[in-house]
Amino acid sequence: MKIEAVDFYYLSMPEVLDIGDGSQDLLLVRLQAGPYVGWGECEASPLVSIASLVCPMSHSACKPVRDSVLGQTLDDVADIDRIGDLVRTNSLDLLQAAHTLSGIDIAMWDLLGRRFETPVYQLLGYDRAEPRLPYASVLFGDTPAETLAKAQGIRDKGYIAAKFGWGPYGLGSVAEDAEQVAAAREGLGPEGIVLIDAGTVWGHDLEAAAARLPALQEHRATWLEEPFVTGALDAYAALAKQSGSVRLAGGEGSHNEDMARHMIDQGGVGFIQIDAGRIGGISPAKRVADYALQRGVTYVNHTFTSHLALSASLQPYAGHPARSICEYPVELKSLAWDMTHEHLTPDANGLITLPEAPGLGMTPDLEAAKHYLLDVEIAVGGRTLYRTPELVG
Repeated sequence: MKIEAVDFYYLSMPEVLDIGDGSQDLLLVRLQAGPYVGWGECEASPLVSIASLVCPMSHSACKPVRDSVLGQTLDDVADIDRIGDLVRTNSLDLLQAAHTLSGIDIAMWDLLGRRFETPVYQLLGYDRAEPRLPYASVLFGDTPAETLAKAQGIRDKGYIAAKFGWGPYGLGSVAEDAEQVAAAREGLGPEGIVLIDAGTVWGHDLEAAAARLPALQEHRATWLEEPFVTGALDAYAALAKQSGSVRLAGGEGSHNEDMARHMIDQGGVGFIQIDAGRIGGISPAKRVADYALQRGVTYVNHTFTSHLALSASLQPYAGHPARSICEYPVELKSLAWDMTHEHLTPDANGLITLPEAPGLGMTPDLEAAKHYLLDVEIAVGGRTLYRTPELVG
């Protein structure tokens, strides 16, 4: 089969707020080969990714992503790797290419799964999808009282793990941050799993991050996520030596396998968090998951958009030990929830398990999606390079 169409759709909430909530817009990918259609999602600024799909060639290593995808043969999983390598070669200097490829790679896996009537995790070589313990992923409240209320609400819903991130954490004093962590612990209860996400707030400032460790240790936080920007490997490694029982987590900013491996080998992280919608798709995420397992580092998905993206993010480590944790956003905007007919919800034991349906097991709700669809046109020199295509199955 030849890839006949790669269609991108920019979906957005009517108002996008200046908060750390990635569920406010998304880029839906539709890929067609023969009679089959696969769906994917890019975790990136939709308009920038659309531009990278169609932009005029700048030189031999800076070509539009679609030039390496359209017309390519897609018959088995080896073709997915071949096409991904072609994109990385031809768009070497197009820095958005990895994000753009991510949605295409995911859609290729979904398409082959649908064609062969097989779940993606089985195409990846896993016999079964192990259940995961979801951690309710939320933003910190603006005050400790708000964080306490959020944590109590999460516990009341049956979650035993929760991650609190961004918001005011790291922007105020050490004492104020300690109050936020204490509120999270109190609300979730003594046996709850508390995870803290600093959202790269300290840049490269080792001293500022280290000052928060006593409160994290006192309140038994399992991890401190992204204290520094991606790539600040020396700072990560130095903090890891001081963090004691609090492990470091990071990696969502990795745009390729090498960045993720460096976080594991040089950054000292105990948890490597990979977003299949950023790193180049399910294919490189699976290779990082395999590497992490070899190195004794726990692989965890990063996801803060739709359940299509959630399913894609869980596939790379579907066969890893049962009950390892997974990110599970519980404050999604309506766009991210409405996007799919199916949803991954906790079972009676509070666990998440991937569906055994073909592909990703997620079907976009196109009628719902149309309510969020933005009309986009990109023209250069009087020639239209992109116009929002018709949203069809």
